[in-house]
Amino acid sequence: MKRVFIKTILATVTLAACGLAAAQDSKTIKFATQNPKGHPLVVGMEKFKEIVEAKSGGKLKVNLFPGGTLGSDQANVSALQGGTLEMVTMNSGILANQVKEFAIWDFPFMFANAKEADAAMDGAFGQKMHAKLEPKGLVGLAYYELGFRQITNSKRPINKLEDLAGLKLRVIPNPINIDWVKALGANPTPLPFPEVYGAMEQSAIDGQENPISVINVNKFYEVQKNLVLSNHQYNPQSVLISKKFWDGLNADQKKIIADAAKESSKYQRDYNRSQDTGALANLKKNGVQVTELPAAELAKLRDKLRPVTAKYAVNVGQETVQDLQTELAKVRK
Repeated sequence: MKRVFIKTILATVTLAACGLAAAQDSKTIKFATQNPKGHPLVVGMEKFKEIVEAKSGGKLKVNLFPGGTLGSDQANVSALQGGTLEMVTMNSGILANQVKEFAIWDFPFMFANAKEADAAMDGAFGQKMHAKLEPKGLVGLAYYELGFRQITNSKRPINKLEDLAGLKLRVIPNPINIDWVKALGANPTPLPFPEVYGAMEQSAIDGQENPISVINVNKFYEVQKNLVLSNHQYNPQSVLISKKFWDGLNADQKKIIADAAKESSKYQRDYNRSQDTGALANLKKNGVQVTELPAAELAKLRDKLRPVTAKYAVNVGQETVQDLQTELAKVRK
């Protein structure tokens, strides 16, 4: 009788220990972005969630928080550093507030096409940049994209450089974006992304600049009727995880998450690029007048922005600029 009792106790203890181990192996990841459900960035996040939960057998659970529901990008960075938020994807240039070299991602006309951008993000340069974030409590896993940025406004079509003069344009809140808008004779207005639609609706600003996919999915066509295909910047989006959270994962968990970030990155970029044609067609359908700058005007635009690039190249550092140019030279051969 005693033996049966002891066996029962041992079995109970073993089951409890197994349950405790399973609980310790289980993790929940909160993954946030400023963009709404349906946006290509969120599509990438959904793919990440699908891969992680499948490969971990459900032990790693991913909860998505699109639409800025967990606060601004700056608030999300603080939460990552404090360990109260596990993951976020955001414009890489915003991270210049943490590591000055990240301002290079916002340099005007840095990439001529998507192939060049992919080389920079996926090669040694992109990895080296993300490594600079670790001392700040952030681990860079991969890069999604918003793509090439275009300018919209509610005042007039943009057919020449001078048409931009005087427009009050919302910009991402960092210095380089403020300076390039000033260089074009427009008036920069830094605003967090969730406030942009309301500001345009109330005519507090005349326009903004974002990739076609962002303009379309956020229905900016309801309050903006002029778009110029300027391709003035390309926006990579860093996929970040809290170092505090990352350091608490075992090797298998880290591999699942890192692999899922890379796989979902390729999926997200391919998806985003496939959506541009349809998104542009929808903007036109909703009354947006789309213009393209003639080659001579585009050259003038580039010339106006060269001093801005030169100014920030000094702050970013010649080594970082050279590293990027070396990466791009491989593609341009």
